[in-house]
Amino acid sequence: MPPPPLGRPRRRAGRAFDPALDDAELVAVRAQLAQGRWTRVRSLLVATGDDWDRRGHRLTVLGEPATSAAWAREWLLAEPDSADAAALYACALVSRCLGDKGDRGDRRGQADKDRARDACLEAARLAPADPTPWLALLALSRRLGSDNETEQIFAEVCSRHPEHHHAHHLMAARLAERRPGDGADPMHEVYAFAAASVARAPADSPLALLPLVAHAERYRVLAAQGAAPRDPVDSEHWTGRRARQVIKSAFDWWLEWEREDHPRAGVDLNFLAHAKHCEGRPAEAAALFHRIGRHFTPAPWSYPDRDPYRAFQAARSAALGTA
Repeated sequence: MPPPPLGRPRRRAGRAFDPALDDAELVAVRAQLAQGRWTRVRSLLVATGDDWDRRGHRLTVLGEPATSAAWAREWLLAEPDSADAAALYACALVSRCLGDKGDRGDRRGQADKDRARDACLEAARLAPADPTPWLALLALSRRLGSDNETEQIFAEVCSRHPEHHHAHHLMAARLAERRPGDGADPMHEVYAFAAASVARAPADSPLALLPLVAHAERYRVLAAQGAAPRDPVDSEHWTGRRARQVIKSAFDWWLEWEREDHPRAGVDLNFLAHAKHCEGRPAEAAALFHRIGRHFTPAPWSYPDRDPYRAFQAARSAALGTA
């Protein structure tokens, strides 16, 4: 779940955020991988099967620690034809590339990007039906690629899993950063993208919350550009007609279809709680904070460049009436 290039979460808040969210099996296996026990990762991924959203979530999280690339490489040396090992290696290289040195324009930075891209394509070759290598490549392109490249990679993900949750969030973040052309429809293209995605998805799909995510991503961009207040509570972005529509639709979907079984449900809950807080609906926000528990996510609390943990705690305290 890499942060967007505008409004990145501050490092000191990272101590309180666990990208594994509420996946206890993932937390345990990640600890084993840190000790070089990649066989536990193999067992976890076999059990995950073709639950593509869960597989993508788990591999993305497992690829984040600094040691993951080395252990994935060792696994690949032991099992050269392992699609799971190749996917983990690809995710780890992408995570490393998008770390502190990911935005460098020097020769070494380009070499890291090329290495990560090649690893993703090799993983995709070993498992043609798996969207996860393409998800990793999308995360790389979302930060460092061209618009055309990003759109092509997103299409590859969706051809394998049309409702891919993480991929749609990455694409919404990228599209939100585009500037509307002169004479363009005043409705920014990210809203059209979100609406079309919802229309194609089944009624119980968490993509129903994508218009709300798109609205939050546009706020991130506008606030970073000085076109909206840096405190979202003070911004009309969250109280206008469009905001009311997308927030109501998202909250109504949650009341009817709440998907606690989805691996990234916590991401959606944080976006929805943030929106309800900014809208000035503390009672409804409180219900969401109870569901979130301790599993806060940096996005969208960090938008545009706030300390996400402090912003989350302040909103939670306001909603729950605690000091």
